[in-house]
Amino acid sequence: MNLRKFVAAIVAIVATGSFLCAQTFNNGTYSGVKIPAKPDGSIKFALMSDIHISVGAPSEKSTAACVEDINKNSEIQFVMINGDIANFGYDSELESAKSILSKLKVPWFIIPGNHDNTWSESGTNSFSQIFGYERYEFEAGGYKFIGTPCGPNIRMAPALVPKESMVWLEEQLRKLPDDQPLFFANHYPLDTSLLQYDKVIELLKTKNTQLVFSGHWHVDKPMDYEGLPGVIIRSQLATPKKEIGYVVAEIKGSVVTFRDKIVGRDSEGDIWFTLRMSQGKPYPSNVIYSHSANDFNTCFPNVKEVWRFENEADIGSAAAIYSKTNQIYSKKGFNAIPSVKKGVSEGDVVIFADEAGMIYGLDALTGSKKWSFQTGGKTFSTPAVYADYVVVGSSDSYIYCLNPKDGRLRWKFKCNKSVLGSANIYDGVVYIGASDGIFRAINLSNGKLRWSYDKMNGFVVSRPYVDNEQVVIGDWGNSLYSFNTKTGKKQWEWNIAGSFRNYSPAQVWPVKSKGKIFVVIPNRVSYAIDAKTGQQLSEIYGGREAIGISPDLSNYYIKSMKDTVRAYSIEKIEKIIEARQKSSGESSFKIAAPEVTAWQTLTEIKYDIGPSPITVVDNVGKDGKGLLFVCTSRGSIFALNCADGSVAWQHYISEALINYALPIGTNQLLVSTMDGVVLLLEYDSCNEKLQ
Repeated sequence: MNLRKFVAAIVAIVATGSFLCAQTFNNGTYSGVKIPAKPDGSIKFALMSDIHISVGAPSEKSTAACVEDINKNSEIQFVMINGDIANFGYDSELESAKSILSKLKVPWFIIPGNHDNTWSESGTNSFSQIFGYERYEFEAGGYKFIGTPCGPNIRMAPALVPKESMVWLEEQLRKLPDDQPLFFANHYPLDTSLLQYDKVIELLKTKNTQLVFSGHWHVDKPMDYEGLPGVIIRSQLATPKKEIGYVVAEIKGSVVTFRDKIVGRDSEGDIWFTLRMSQGKPYPSNVIYSHSANDFNTCFPNVKEVWRFENEADIGSAAAIYSKTNQIYSKKGFNAIPSVKKGVSEGDVVIFADEAGMIYGLDALTGSKKWSFQTGGKTFSTPAVYADYVVVGSSDSYIYCLNPKDGRLRWKFKCNKSVLGSANIYDGVVYIGASDGIFRAINLSNGKLRWSYDKMNGFVVSRPYVDNEQVVIGDWGNSLYSFNTKTGKKQWEWNIAGSFRNYSPAQVWPVKSKGKIFVVIPNRVSYAIDAKTGQQLSEIYGGREAIGISPDLSNYYIKSMKDTVRAYSIEKIEKIIEARQKSSGESSFKIAAPEVTAWQTLTEIKYDIGPSPITVVDNVGKDGKGLLFVCTSRGSIFALNCADGSVAWQHYISEALINYALPIGTNQLLVSTMDGVVLLLEYDSCNEKLQ
């Protein structure tokens, strides 16, 4: 380095240090950093994304190699890391990433992606705790940089910028001068894979947004988001050519260029994208971009909203209902949250918990707020109602028991890590799993531990099935467990040999019929498991986590990842298993779906990965055999006739995952959505689509 470059580098370092003195960490936000341009007015920075740290894996070494390579380049002024920091959301992975990235000698800014938030044992809390924030805003050379986190949080669904961060983004843009150039960063591209992408684009178009940075696809790719220029950044992981690297961006005048820097090579690669920034808006102001509208609600006008509550934060669990006089509990075989006998009535309370850590009670007749209770962390646990008690887990590591009438605390129980699982209360005992590898049974009346099992392989996010014989629950460690209801003794543990964590039976709510447990897992296969022994009996291709069971327990329902809903006949499954066992002596069999399908329906669900349980209501619909309700990850509910799968009605609510559709009586549904909506629907079960 010649003397001139050395002096310039020292000046830049000193200046950067003085500007960093203004940095603040507040409520999950990193603010206040101002990085000056170089003496020639240019800015040069590094971009990393999708580093996917697993402890002890090659990703640690490759990330460290990138950090070392960046540190050798005195031209780089800061680094942006665009999500998917951890491979599976474990605290140890995030801590390892922090240790490696902290060796950077220049300022660096980081946001989480879906791998950090969807599979997060902490309930997305650890990212902020370890890095100090989950969103950022800073300035470099007069340009504004803003980065937001990206879910989905805990639940499998399309990506979503959490409502709290959308509100924060709006606030940042309001304060931003109209002529200041803006660069925006988000892990997911701003396309249809991101729920409410149009709202993000509309916000960004209110200001002088020049470029959008994303990751997720693991490739270098220029993008156009309805007129907004964008770039997707490669992963630092080795390519098929075994090239570990990152991207170097440089702003000179009105031109931004992007090159790959491969670790081990002296020079940067060729420019793969050049953007000439505009002096004003970078998109045609006279172009209107159309977005498809959902016409479900005009086709089925007799499905109406009784009330709608718009929450201030996202909701990652079902809404429950409490009734002093009309409470009913699910029948044996079902794994459904309690409901009420008829429609909602005076004194009934709707209860839900949100990602801001609040638990709310709403008047069930009007949807108006009655009470609220603040926990110390984010909540993804569905409230469990039993008698005059409601139990909710929080990512602050506590299980809370409240009075459902007024929200007053009855007791709380401390766990060792976050409690993301939902409780099932049976015969006065709370059954719930946590992220500390422990499943617990707790006395409902006083919050005292009854029994615990402390050798679970992963963290728990779902709700157990419970009856007199067993408690069945899955975890993110590939296992499904059965415990003795009274003693907690492990009866069996089921898993798929050679499977990996992403295929765990973690989000499915198990159901039971004729001595068999039924689950569906992300490998798109449903399984029948002997309830007493844990022996796998059958596997049928079709479905992904969403499962339900018919009112008469004769069929179980699955939703495929595209359009199809099926009812599998349990009697047919039994007959095939029995016949094959006699002829072959084997114990487990693959069964072709057509052999056991009671009915199959093609719907307008389209591509869908939502894990929300399929719920049912009896004595309505065709032949009085009931209706089943299928929730989608893009805000729609489909009501099908249990008799033959025909569509009774369908209704669109919002753009995000519907967590649960709780039948109330025979013509109402209580619904919550991931983007913060709680509502009560009323329907006519004899609806027919208007032509």
